Amino acid sequence: MLRPLLLSAVLFAFPMLAASPTVAQTPAHGVAMNGEPALPADFQTFPYANPDAPKGSEITYCVVGTFDNLNPFILKSMRTTARGVIDTIFGNLVFEPLMRRNASEPFSLYGLLAEKVEMDEDRTYAEFTLAADARWSDGQPVTPEDVIFTYETFEEKGRPPYSSRMAKIGSIEKTGDRKVKFTFNENADREFPLIVALTPVIPAHAFDRETFDRSTLNPVTGSGAYTIEKVEPGQRIVFKRNPDYWGADVPSMRGFHNYDRITIEYFLNSNAQFEAFKKGICSVYGGPVYTGIEPNKIKRDFDFPAAAKGDVVVESIELGIPPVVLGFVFNTRREKFADPRVRRALSMLYDFGWINANMFDGEYRRTLSYWQGSELSALGTPANEIERKLLAPYADKVAADVMDGTYGKKLLEGGEIDRDRLREAVGLLSEAGYNIKNGVLEDEQGNSLSFEVLFVPGEQERFATAFQRTLSRIGVDVTLRSLDDAQMQQRKQAFEFDMIIAPVGFSGSLSPGIEQLGRWGSEAAKAEGSFNLAGVADPAVDAMIDAMLNARDKETYVAAVRALDRLLISGAYMVPMQHNTKRWIAYWNYLEHPEQPSLNGYELDAWWRKPE
Repeated sequence: MLRPLLLSAVLFAFPMLAASPTVAQTPAHGVAMNGEPALPADFQTFPYANPDAPKGSEITYCVVGTFDNLNPFILKSMRTTARGVIDTIFGNLVFEPLMRRNASEPFSLYGLLAEKVEMDEDRTYAEFTLAADARWSDGQPVTPEDVIFTYETFEEKGRPPYSSRMAKIGSIEKTGDRKVKFTFNENADREFPLIVALTPVIPAHAFDRETFDRSTLNPVTGSGAYTIEKVEPGQRIVFKRNPDYWGADVPSMRGFHNYDRITIEYFLNSNAQFEAFKKGICSVYGGPVYTGIEPNKIKRDFDFPAAAKGDVVVESIELGIPPVVLGFVFNTRREKFADPRVRRALSMLYDFGWINANMFDGEYRRTLSYWQGSELSALGTPANEIERKLLAPYADKVAADVMDGTYGKKLLEGGEIDRDRLREAVGLLSEAGYNIKNGVLEDEQGNSLSFEVLFVPGEQERFATAFQRTLSRIGVDVTLRSLDDAQMQQRKQAFEFDMIIAPVGFSGSLSPGIEQLGRWGSEAAKAEGSFNLAGVADPAVDAMIDAMLNARDKETYVAAVRALDRLLISGAYMVPMQHNTKRWIAYWNYLEHPEQPSLNGYELDAWWRKPE
């Protein structure tokens, strides 16, 4: 949230952000973050779904890790909640939101539990009309009281970010038999009504608020297309299609959730997961976390009999969104990483050139921007007038080469780390008070610069080893530790690490929004379990996120995101690694999928099994 004086300054500089007179709108079938939704009121399905896809049969997904909880909305066991209950990869099988996102647009929503939404031009309120047929899996209707119960319970017993949403809501009231109205307070931004529309709703009659924050392995009740049929803690969860699912003919759901049964199997590590796929236990393999297979793995490991015979299909799909940013995350809560000069120096020594040549056959590109390859990226683009005004109070936070768009040219070329780069890194460290003595990098008190890197078993170890090798050339002592998924999640939740290899989010986005508060906002830096792993707590970053969330036109929005990108790049909060513009996936040939991809590449909940 912008502080009052800061908000006043931003509104003075950008009057287009100021509120205009409230004008009521006609209830609409959809809403877009910027402009109008692309699909008309009479649309039949999303472009990347097949409304005639056959229903039936079953599918098995395989994941790495374990689970001990079925409630995805609580802090306890948050990172070990069973996959599929709500899921960005496999679909929200049990719980549903008021509206559903169309993955063929940057950020547009269409009716689901709510068939219509009414908002004024300034988005000071949002009134949702629930679908007349909306039902919980036990047959009871979805009501305005359920929506109100959801927010009250999340505020009292939920986990971030659900627990903080009432801070932007002045009131929630039932305004009709099927209507519920949210009135927003001064803390809300223009995106927030869409976040409300995307928040899953829970049934008041099926949850006890008093015990809501306790993890459970008892099947939970939702409104989604599936119910939980079987639970084997830590090993397997089975979802069964609800034959009475209320939303089968809702346009935003046509062509999705085409299996009668979905099984999610858990494995201890990625090697075991891949071996299970080769044996036919798993129907789809999209890498350990389903964000895509590394091309070198395809060349190296897809020579097994089923792949040779064509029983296993391997495809690549061009992405329409910025890449997932994976890298070495500095925990800036630790004193050794508090100085951005130290972080910048170490960031210069990730040996992308060697890794790309030896691990990826030169097919990857260096990641340097958080929205690389899109108009939102600051890479290679000088700051425009709007960006400069936004960043004026924080001019010392942005490096000169990042501001003028020249940053990263040599790094993008992917050459080897030569003596010049080593000297430049050592020079930055010297400015921060570190010098090499007897082959060891030490501060003025004689304390050596040393830290531990945490990673999950598999390919990440090779990235970490390469980084360790380069840093040892300037006397930095790096130790490596491999953790299983459960241990890694515990460390992340409590921020117990020096450095960790992790992604920033699960996917890129052409419409970054409120999730940026959770990744980079000052409040999230202090909240256990948040995704602000780096511990970023910078008023400049907070201000750019606020400007982004309150932008009323595309030009201002793009400028605010670019300004945020410049701050994150300059702050060197992580060492981004590399990316591929394609997403690779492998599957057994009894599966089919729509011809048209979404911006994300593939949407597994739109696939189906060929009729036998």
